[in-house]
Amino acid sequence: MIRQNGRNFTKVWQRTARGVATTLVAASLLASQSALACTSFVIPTSDNGAVYARTMEFAFPLESSAIVIPRGYALSSVGPDDKPAMNWTGKYAAVGLNAMGITGLVDGINEKGLAGGILYFPGFAGYTDPTKADAAKSLAPWDVLTWALTRYATVAEVKAALPEIAVIAVVQSALKIVPPVHYTLHDATGASLVIEPVDGTLKVYDNPLGVMTNSPPFDWHMINLSNYLKLSPFNAPPLKIGDVTIEQLGQGSGLLGIPGDPTPPSRFVRALGYTLSAEKAPSGIESVRLAEHVLNNFDIPKGWIREGDDKDAPLEYTQWSAIADLKNRVYYVKTYDNQTLRSIDLMRFDLDAKQIVSAPLKPAPDAPSLEFAKP
Repeated sequence: MIRQNGRNFTKVWQRTARGVATTLVAASLLASQSALACTSFVIPTSDNGAVYARTMEFAFPLESSAIVIPRGYALSSVGPDDKPAMNWTGKYAAVGLNAMGITGLVDGINEKGLAGGILYFPGFAGYTDPTKADAAKSLAPWDVLTWALTRYATVAEVKAALPEIAVIAVVQSALKIVPPVHYTLHDATGASLVIEPVDGTLKVYDNPLGVMTNSPPFDWHMINLSNYLKLSPFNAPPLKIGDVTIEQLGQGSGLLGIPGDPTPPSRFVRALGYTLSAEKAPSGIESVRLAEHVLNNFDIPKGWIREGDDKDAPLEYTQWSAIADLKNRVYYVKTYDNQTLRSIDLMRFDLDAKQIVSAPLKPAPDAPSLEFAKP
């Protein structure tokens, strides 16, 4: 557990001594190795709560840290050539994970139970031209989630505020590109939202399924579900053809034909199949473990996805997986190298602190063993 108690901090992870040079070198390979495999979903709980979960795939180390942003913290975005963009003061505290040293969240949950993540959206993301946007109302693609989680309590509030902002094309310094992304949001009421920057505008979708992956756009994924109308947790009845009765071979015929490959459309369908079939559990560790079991189906080991014939190319893999208990405001994470699910209880922090608290997911090799919370 990362815990703040006055001025004393107990951290799960110690700040790493490694620099960012490795990340910057590897980033130049991004053009051929994109993060195409992120999967997210929500599972309702038996007590009218919800658990949100997602994987994060990338082909080079993201150097993610767990961070807590307190209430009232002054935040800002940046435009092209480091020109200033939108400034805002957070209303709510939030916890989650960053990437590449960014002072912001790529995934997380706030004190009101609003949770969400940034997912890759290659081939379709199209941002507002910065020269045609009001800088004071403009956000870089990687700052949208932080803005939402620190300013709003519900999906409805975020949806109402979206016309007030522009998401502009800005090159991310470590990636060396304008990152193509879209966003998924979920709140304690059970509502879900997908936000996709396309052709310079924000397309916003209510998401009654709570599932999201990557490209194509969300509306395409919804149409694609018409090819899977028989998704069911219940076994299919025997098929009778004349005097012949054809029985199922083992269990699971209700999900017969569910796609098993790692492409975004297939993962979308598979995530829906698993979340539809999951037996509801109470908020807390029972529902978190349920979400973890579902999440494990989307874990991508190194070597499963390769780009071209270059055996030396970096391999995309599941760097970390995260789960957020929307009712109890507890955030959980496990990494590729450490499959122990670790927890960060947001409500045990001083939410009115003056500084961000952070700790890297992967401590330096010589770091001392630190106590952390296991659910």
